[in-house]
Amino acid sequence: MKTRQILLITVTTGFLAGAAYALYQLGKHEGMQNSLSDKNACLQDTGASKKVLYWHDPMVPGQKFDKPGKSPFMDMQLVPVYADNADPASGNSVSINPRIQQNLGIRTASVVVGKLNAVVQAVGSVAYNERDVAVLQARSNGFVEKLYARAPLDLVRKGQPLAELYVPDWIAAQEEFLAAKRMQGQAIVGLLDATRQRMRLVGMTDEQIHTVESSGQLHARITITAPLSGVMTELSVREGMSVSMGTPMFRINGVDTIWVNADIPENMAHKVQVGNRIEARTASLPGTVFHGKVAAILPQVDNNIRTMKARIELANPASPDARLLPGMFATLSFTGTTPKDRLLVPSEAVISTGVRNVVILAQDDGRFLPVEVEVGAESNNQTEILKGLQAGQKIVASGQFLIDSEASLKASITRMEGAAVSISAAASAPATSAAASASNSKLPETVLAGAKK
Repeated sequence: MKTRQILLITVTTGFLAGAAYALYQLGKHEGMQNSLSDKNACLQDTGASKKVLYWHDPMVPGQKFDKPGKSPFMDMQLVPVYADNADPASGNSVSINPRIQQNLGIRTASVVVGKLNAVVQAVGSVAYNERDVAVLQARSNGFVEKLYARAPLDLVRKGQPLAELYVPDWIAAQEEFLAAKRMQGQAIVGLLDATRQRMRLVGMTDEQIHTVESSGQLHARITITAPLSGVMTELSVREGMSVSMGTPMFRINGVDTIWVNADIPENMAHKVQVGNRIEARTASLPGTVFHGKVAAILPQVDNNIRTMKARIELANPASPDARLLPGMFATLSFTGTTPKDRLLVPSEAVISTGVRNVVILAQDDGRFLPVEVEVGAESNNQTEILKGLQAGQKIVASGQFLIDSEASLKASITRMEGAAVSISAAASAPATSAAASASNSKLPETVLAGAKK
C-alpha cells in the first residue's frame, strides 16, 4: 500500500514538471518570434524610408557587398549602410552635430599653396676667418733688437709696431746709392737706378728707399708694423734673435668677421645652400643674435657621425663684451625657401600611424572624412602635401582624435547591433526546431517518458 502511494506521487510530480517545461519552451518560442517580427518590421520600415547603398561587415568596413547575407569574415549578418549615413564614395565618414563640434573644440584650416620656409637647426664651433690672415716674414738677414708684441693672442691694431730689426746688408746698398747720388754726369742716372734695384733686392720697400733718398742718411733698422687689426696667433721671434730671409715672424688673424663650422646631418644637407641666411646664438652671450650667411658647403662627409660641414661667415662686433671667440659653440638656424610653390597644411593636422599619413577632411555637410596623403618636407610647423589633397579644401587642424573617438563609438554601436541580429537569427533556428518537434508529439507521451526516466 505504501509503495503504491509513493509511485503515484512520483508520477504526478513528473507529469507536472514536464507540463511546466513544455509551457516554458512554447512561451519562449512565441516571444522570440514576436521579437524577430518586430525587428524585421523595423528593418523593413527603415529600408522603405532609406536607400541602402551597400552592405558590409562592421568588423571589416572596407569590404562592401551588393546584397544582404551572412558575413564571410564573422559569424554575423551583414549590416546595411544607408545613403544618409555614409558618403557615397567612402563608408568611413562620420557626421557630428555642430553643437558637438563646438564642444569638441574642432578647428579647421585650409590647404594653401606657397613656398615652404626650410628651417634647419644645427650646432657649430667658432673659428678664425682663414681668409683674413697676414703672415709677416723677414725680408733679409738681420737681428731682432726690439720686440713690441711679446705674447701670442695679443690684440694688435693696424699700423702698430711689432718689432725693430737691424739689417747689416742694407748699409752697403744704401752707401752705394748715396755715393752715386753725389756724383755728376749722364751715367749717373743709370747708376742710381742700379743702386735702387740693389736696395730692393736686399729687402727694402719703395717707401724706405724714398726715405733714404730724401734724408740722405743711412737707415739700417726697420720697424715691422701690423698690416691689419686682429689677434696675433703666432709669435716666432724674441729679442736678440737673428733671423734669415724668409723666416716667419708673426701671424695675425683678423676678427672683423668670424667663421662658424656647422655640422649638418647628411639627410638634411639638401636644405642648406650657399647664401642662405642664418641666425646664430651662443650660451656665452645670452640674448645676442648674430646674423650671417652660408659662405661654403665643404665637399666632405664625416664618416663617424655622417655630417657635412657648412662654413658660416658672421660679422663680429668690435665690443669685447659681445665678441665671438674661437672655440665657442653656437646654435644655428638656417632659413631658406623652396624654389617652387607647394601644397601646405599645418603639421598638427597630419596624423602619422607609422604606416601611412592621414588627415581629416571637413566637408560642407558637416561630415568628416579621413584621407590618406603623401607628405614631403616639414618646416616651421608646416608640412608639404605631395598627394591626396587639393588647394582650398578644409581639413581638421585640431580635434582629430576626438573625431576618431566619435567615429569609433558609432562603429562600436553598429557592430553591437549587427552582433545582436546575428545572435537572434542563430537562436531562432534551434528554438523553431524544438517547438516543431514539441507540436508534432503528444504531450502525455513526453510526460510519461520523463516519468519513466
